[in-house]
Amino acid sequence: MAGLGKKVLIVYAHQEPRSFNGSLKDVAVAELGRQGCSITVSDLYAMDFEPRATRNDITGTLSNPETFSYGVEVYEAYKKAALSSDIVQEQKKVQEADLVIFQFPLYWFSVPAILKGWMDRVLCQGFAFDLPGFYDDGFLKGKSAILSLTTGGTAEMYSKTGVSGDVRYFLWPLQQVISLVRLWLWFPVSSSFSASVVRLGSAASGRHPVAGLGPERFPVLSPQSGGWSQTYSCN
Repeated sequence: MAGLGKKVLIVYAHQEPRSFNGSLKDVAVAELGRQGCSITVSDLYAMDFEPRATRNDITGTLSNPETFSYGVEVYEAYKKAALSSDIVQEQKKVQEADLVIFQFPLYWFSVPAILKGWMDRVLCQGFAFDLPGFYDDGFLKGKSAILSLTTGGTAEMYSKTGVSGDVRYFLWPLQQVISLVRLWLWFPVSSSFSASVVRLGSAASGRHPVAGLGPERFPVLSPQSGGWSQTYSCN
């Protein structure tokens, strides 16, 4: 992230401010602020964010009141500026951000339901992508993303031979979501005791680093591989 004045959105999904997740979020806010970034935090639990995708997300008339199709109705509502205010507010934050950081604990080898709901509702067709208009042509092109997560275990537990399996495989669906809307992914792995981040690709490299690759192509990081200061920078 080159230059001062970059805008960062942290989508934070943990109930306890004093948790390790909360500490990672606080460190990010402090460090990026020190570097001159403008930071916005969407604290999903504190906001009581609605994770369910329902008819309430559309404020106008449904295009097909008899048979409800969430994807179709939200797409039409977006084009008519008829989405619920909480979705619109989060989309505005994403639109203004240069970098989006997803800060969360690993729940059953995935994201917490509240964060999954944020993705389901906020990254809708029309706003984040279209058909055509995804992967290399996704609408969030030019922005970057970081997955910052805690696992509650050691790096060894999430290796190929670890009891929990290779972290790259169960994070693959999340990586695909991020690549579909054309966010540039920086790939982190963090345990209960440490966190590290490594950059996967840059806008100068052409094709999105996730698109067309299998999860086995991504690095598995250990706590000893470095800290936030290596790449977590706005200047």
